[in-house]
Amino acid sequence: MADRPPQVEPAGEEPTVLVIFHSQGGNTLKMAQAVARGAQEAGARVWLKPAKEAKLDDLLRCDGLAIGTPEYFGYMAGMVKDFFDRVYEKALAERTVFRKPYVLFISAGNDGTGARLSVERICTGLKLKKVQPPLISHGPVTEETLALCEELGAALALGLKERIF
Repeated sequence: MADRPPQVEPAGEEPTVLVIFHSQGGNTLKMAQAVARGAQEAGARVWLKPAKEAKLDDLLRCDGLAIGTPEYFGYMAGMVKDFFDRVYEKALAERTVFRKPYVLFISAGNDGTGARLSVERICTGLKLKKVQPPLISHGPVTEETLALCEELGAALALGLKERIF
């Protein structure tokens, strides 16, 4: 993925934001990049990873999580579900994800409700803490949507930096 922002390793105690996503058509990738950009500009270290590459260690080591998925058949993408399936049991056993802040962004073909509910249900089971309302984009990604994604990433990063979450 040549379109990924560079992995930034800032000095100091900057929070680490893990942005996981799945994208086939490119909309969710654009949104993920905008979320990552917003978090970086707010001073966070960002790990941008396709869901199929994200691992338990990434989840355990990050301070906050941004989850991006397209809506497929009224559900989250299978690769995002696969990520949750791979980390679920061990993440609960580690207990280090308890109340870890997360945000959600969805590229919806329908209304996004099914994808939102399915991700939120798993995040509730993992005991993650939703810190912003989900961002649901309908249709092609617009500049307005990308600006909202940047704001979402920045809000997560700033909340972590200020220890609000």
